[in-house]
Amino acid sequence: MPHRPERLLRALPWAGLVLLFAGCASAPSVAPPPVVDRSPAREPAPPPPAAPPRELPPAAPPTARGLPPPATPRSLDELRRQAAQRIVAAQPGAVYDGPPPEPLLAVPVLKVELHADGSVRRIEVLREPRQAKDTIQTAIDAVRRAAPFGDMSRLPRPWVFNETFLFNAERRFKLLTLER
Repeated sequence: MPHRPERLLRALPWAGLVLLFAGCASAPSVAPPPVVDRSPAREPAPPPPAAPPRELPPAAPPTARGLPPPATPRSLDELRRQAAQRIVAAQPGAVYDGPPPEPLLAVPVLKVELHADGSVRRIEVLREPRQAKDTIQTAIDAVRRAAPFGDMSRLPRPWVFNETFLFNAERRFKLLTLER
């Protein structure tokens, strides 16, 4: 039978393909037998401890509610004066009356940059007090609560004003702009 090796050579590639496809098939899944617990009944395990509550970042102070719409300032000096009046009006309980005490608790100075619509674009701290550092955030929040400060589009750029906060020992403030 001289034709036998030739037939074997022709069948060899087909046998290889069959083996290749057979190797790709997934193995039959056999479920493991169920485990039967024959130990005496136990109390259920306590639930895992709850995750600690996540700390949320401090919320931005609310904007000026109850304040009249801001007037359109005609000059940068008028902007500064109106802004100071608006800051005081936005939080009357945080402002003290009378002359500034000697010595003051803290004197932070802020540079406030505005958008054309009078909303706060950026606040920069120009002077940090040596003590009572928390007064810086109080001053920043006071400015944000009083915003917006009116239509700036008719004023020359930059739409910036500085404000000096004079804090007393009770952490209530007065604005230097209104003291002049």
